[in-house]
Amino acid sequence: MKQSGIDWIGEIPDDWNVNKIDSLYTPRNTKVSDKDYPPLSVTMQGIVPQLATAAKSDDGDNRKLVKKGDFAINSRSDRRGSSGVSSYDGSVSLINTILTPRGEMNPIYYNWLFHTIQFEDEFYKWGHGIVDDLWTTRWQDMKNIYIVVPPKATQQRIAEYLDSKCAQIESIIEESKKSIEEYKAWKQSVIFEAVTGKNLNCKKKDSGIEWIGEIPEKYIKTRLKYLLDIKGRIGFRGYTNADMVSEGEGAITLSPSNLKNLKMDFSKKAFVSWKKYNESPEIQIKIDDILFVKTGSSYGKSSLVDYLPVESTINPQLVVFKNIKCNQNFLIYYLQTNIIQNQVENIVIGGTIPTMSQEKMKNMFVFLPPLPEQESIAKMLDSKCAQIDSLIAEKESLIADLTEYKKSLIFEVVTGKRSV
Repeated sequence: MKQSGIDWIGEIPDDWNVNKIDSLYTPRNTKVSDKDYPPLSVTMQGIVPQLATAAKSDDGDNRKLVKKGDFAINSRSDRRGSSGVSSYDGSVSLINTILTPRGEMNPIYYNWLFHTIQFEDEFYKWGHGIVDDLWTTRWQDMKNIYIVVPPKATQQRIAEYLDSKCAQIESIIEESKKSIEEYKAWKQSVIFEAVTGKNLNCKKKDSGIEWIGEIPEKYIKTRLKYLLDIKGRIGFRGYTNADMVSEGEGAITLSPSNLKNLKMDFSKKAFVSWKKYNESPEIQIKIDDILFVKTGSSYGKSSLVDYLPVESTINPQLVVFKNIKCNQNFLIYYLQTNIIQNQVENIVIGGTIPTMSQEKMKNMFVFLPPLPEQESIAKMLDSKCAQIDSLIAEKESLIADLTEYKKSLIFEVVTGKRSV
């Protein structure tokens, strides 16, 4: 091994060389129309037919040509990792840098190299801009980045190895993700079966709702307005920048991001002044309150307030359920079921920013067992859901470990620190 002279690469095998990117690639700057060349998207998964979600320019005649085998990379730092070797002839946004191989090389080897975190960091370092999301690395800077040049046979061997090895890792990751979704579906089934009494051997009655079917005869149908008070921030009491303060200078203002796995997550905290906190005592949060998302993309999500680090209030996206007249733990599980979520879908309005009124929320119905059974069901679900959550956490940990291993493996192989 020898020193490459490149800080982000370190040592390389003795028979490898180093050179600037422009010794291997030449830019392709041909302007074309998406009428002649189908639009493509440069993503973290590579070059793909233009995504339906992609921001589309009105100037379809002002795009860059991409040919099969070209390497395309998004020059913007906020699209970090968006690059790949194209399998198509097409057109892409002008923000992308298109590179054509100058001579013999294995483009897949360099595709792996350019997807390492270390190269992405180096690519970013050569950029220019005012703020991070406008930071751009153009070809005139990118071309001066030094990279490794292994023998062509070695490039081929590395490309084949990483294609195979990373496919195996991705397969395990995908299977693990599938397992997580199955565990989540199982958890939802367990909750639904428990709160509707499906698992009880007792006299049943028709719920009056076809997809729910029968429920225990002793269950009563009621509405949220008879079980609790729903309080929200009044519109004109929203926030201004002047209301926001630093930690220690006010109360936490809770948002949908603080609701996680039916309980509270305070890893992200924002604070409002004590004046703002005290002007709305009806939404000051207490232990055993339930928070419910009424506005935004996560509408219908809820969490039980089981812990408060300091005094807290809510932002306008949330409402708080107070003075709850049933078991709070039972109710938080009930709120996760389709019995509630289907009602949420029926009362939510708005497209861009979906929302629901508190008046309509008050009329959502629930089926309630007697209080002692609510407590018993909640305890059973606490235990069962904890077991399922543990299985999910194991899979999530495996995914995280494999993801880190894959990153490390790719860098070690493409820089020759691990021979294949």
